[in-house]
Amino acid sequence: MPQIRTPFTLTLLLAAGLAGGCTAAAPRDTPAEGTPVKAAESPIEGTMAGEFALQAGQLDEAARWYLDAARATDDAGLAERATRIALLANNDKQAAEGLALWKQRAPGSLAAHAAEATLALRRNDARLAKQELRVLLTDKGDIGWRHALAALGSGGRDPKLAGKLLAEFVDEKIIPDKLQAWLAFGGLAMRLEQPALAEQIIDQVVTQFPNEPRVALLRASQLREAGKTVEARQVLSGIAQTAYADEEMRMSIAAEYDAMGDSVEAAGVLARGPQDDRTYGLRAALLARAKDDASLGKLYDELKKESAKPDPDRRLLLGQVAEMLERYPEALEWYRSVPGGEARWTARLREANVLHELKRAPEAYTALRGLQGDATVDEGTRRDAYLLEAELRGKDEQVAEELDVYARGLAAYPDDPAILYSRALTWERRDDIPRAEADFRRILVAEPDNVTALNALGYTLADRTTRFAEALELIDRARAAEPDSAAIIDSYGWVLYRLGRKEEALVELRRAFSMQKDPEIASHLGEVLWMLGNKDEARRYFDEAKRLDPENRSLKRALETTGA
Repeated sequence: MPQIRTPFTLTLLLAAGLAGGCTAAAPRDTPAEGTPVKAAESPIEGTMAGEFALQAGQLDEAARWYLDAARATDDAGLAERATRIALLANNDKQAAEGLALWKQRAPGSLAAHAAEATLALRRNDARLAKQELRVLLTDKGDIGWRHALAALGSGGRDPKLAGKLLAEFVDEKIIPDKLQAWLAFGGLAMRLEQPALAEQIIDQVVTQFPNEPRVALLRASQLREAGKTVEARQVLSGIAQTAYADEEMRMSIAAEYDAMGDSVEAAGVLARGPQDDRTYGLRAALLARAKDDASLGKLYDELKKESAKPDPDRRLLLGQVAEMLERYPEALEWYRSVPGGEARWTARLREANVLHELKRAPEAYTALRGLQGDATVDEGTRRDAYLLEAELRGKDEQVAEELDVYARGLAAYPDDPAILYSRALTWERRDDIPRAEADFRRILVAEPDNVTALNALGYTLADRTTRFAEALELIDRARAAEPDSAAIIDSYGWVLYRLGRKEEALVELRRAFSMQKDPEIASHLGEVLWMLGNKDEARRYFDEAKRLDPENRSLKRALETTGA
């Protein structure tokens, strides 16, 4: 589970854009395998029982209850829900039963064809998968190919099969004659790690849509993924200057340079067009990441020319840029000059951080205590003042004081999920798993459907304890709410690995990494590959994790575990 916490001391509010137990479920009697289970007496009973099972993370039971309800009615929606839950539970038998009912009640449903294709891919039934995907791809509307894309991207246990079928569809020329579709399938080929197929798709797109800058962008991405950065740069440099007039294209081109590690060029791309505080903030963040103080200083001077008028947002931005340049006295002056509005509250938080950087920690803590006790300050800022103080106390290794801040924050904001979540992560880093679990569960008592806490607690139990079955139920509850979250899919793959289901774990972790290039996911994927004997491929993912974050804790643990 990639951590979902951004320290206040690293947050640059204008520099982003490129790149939640319930109470423990009551003990229940689980029927032994093969034991008949009581059927629902009515569709309503089945639906309610299904929802309760789903909320408890019991996906197999939820699918069974929904199947009972679907059998008792002609409602295609119930059959669809039973099918989707069964697919999520990786219960192919229940999924097939639900799908049969769904197709019977909604025979023309494209979504049903997509579910059939997904199930066929899971079973490695290439013939049936191809048949169902063909139905979707030849649909005249704009929905069918999207369903096919989703099925190929996430349905199968073997990505090679999905790549093989996609290659056949390209050869047979049945990909819809729409630029968006071709671009999407080209991206899928790259995520499936099929570089030759991606190149073939791009060649065809270039023929069909010449001079289209988005095609050049896809080719550059494909070359970058293949490690051909020189060629990727040549493609990017050849994109017509007219494309830079489009803000979305400009952002995408900048993102490509940034992905190649050239944050300076990315900032230069963003400079080629209309500027506002968001664009200035992004440029500043990129230059700061590249440690190009000379260019960042020029940008700072450019911004200062327009600072005579008391524009709160611009003064806040100037403070942030000065902070990036480590010109802390200037940053402090800018933050203190922000005249009012929402920017003023952010500036007061940043002001405390700057005081801490200036080795004036007592003043920083006094400023934060002042915010915490000021009734005129908005509630979000007052809450954030506790979080920032706790973080700074942690940096100063003031363990008792840090915990006292959390206690004071919770006294002022009882059971606040942000404070509890932050404290839980602090406990986890200190290897105090019982206390971390207690805080995650306090969040879930108040917010049973808090997906972030469900995932975090499930992952913590999977990673730091042997309570794998309980961890799986928590993660399944999160998956039911957000089935396409890379962080949650990573947690699911990791608990499968901890349960000894390495091959299944590999499928999920590959899918998660294709969705989000994250060092923690890469580390998990590398460890599973290593344990399956695929050491060369494992090293490739460990190297990628090192490139993304050499200090990542999951990476260090994986390297220690494997000896890689």
